[in-house]
Amino acid sequence: MSQKSICVYCGSRSGTDSAFAEEAARLGGALASEGWRLVYGAGDVGLMGTVARAAQDAGADTFGVIPTHLMAMEVGKTDLTRFIVTETMHERKKVMVMNADAVVVMPGGPGSLDEFFEVLTWRQLGLHDKPIVLMDVNGYWGPLKALLDHVVDNGFADASLLDFVQRGNSAAEVMTLLRRALS
Repeated sequence: MSQKSICVYCGSRSGTDSAFAEEAARLGGALASEGWRLVYGAGDVGLMGTVARAAQDAGADTFGVIPTHLMAMEVGKTDLTRFIVTETMHERKKVMVMNADAVVVMPGGPGSLDEFFEVLTWRQLGLHDKPIVLMDVNGYWGPLKALLDHVVDNGFADASLLDFVQRGNSAAEVMTLLRRALS
C-alpha cells in the first residue's frame, strides 16, 4: 500500500480562537501517526506553520508548494521534505491537489475559501473524486454549510453537491472520516 497524502488548506493567520491552532497541531501529529504525508501551502505562519511543524515534529513527510510572490509574506518553510516554488497561485493549487489523495479545509480566510471552492467545483465537474473534509472547529464552517444548502435550495446545484463535503469538528473526527474514505 502506498503512502497517502493529505492536502490541508488553512489560514496563514492563526485566527482569534486558540482551538484553531490546537486542532491544527493535533492534525499534523495525527497525519504523522497514520504515516500519511502532509501536502500544504509551504508557509511557516499561522495555521499553516502550526500544522507543518506538528507534522514534522512527529516525523511526517511534508510536501509544501508556494508561489514566488508569497515566499516572504508566508515565510516559505524551506526545511520540508519537499519544497516546490511555483510562478502562480493557480499552479500552486493544481500541484497541491494533484499530489493528494484527500483534502482537508481547516479554518482560514479568502485563500482557504478559494481553494475549497475550486476543489469542490472540480469534484462537481468530475475532474477528481477525492474526499473533501471541512475541519469545523467550534462551528467555524457553519455559515459555509448554510451557504451550500442555500445554493442547492435555490436550484444552482444538485443536492449531490452536499455529498462531496464532509465535516469533522476536530482533528480526531477528521482523521476518522479520512481513514474511512481512504480505506
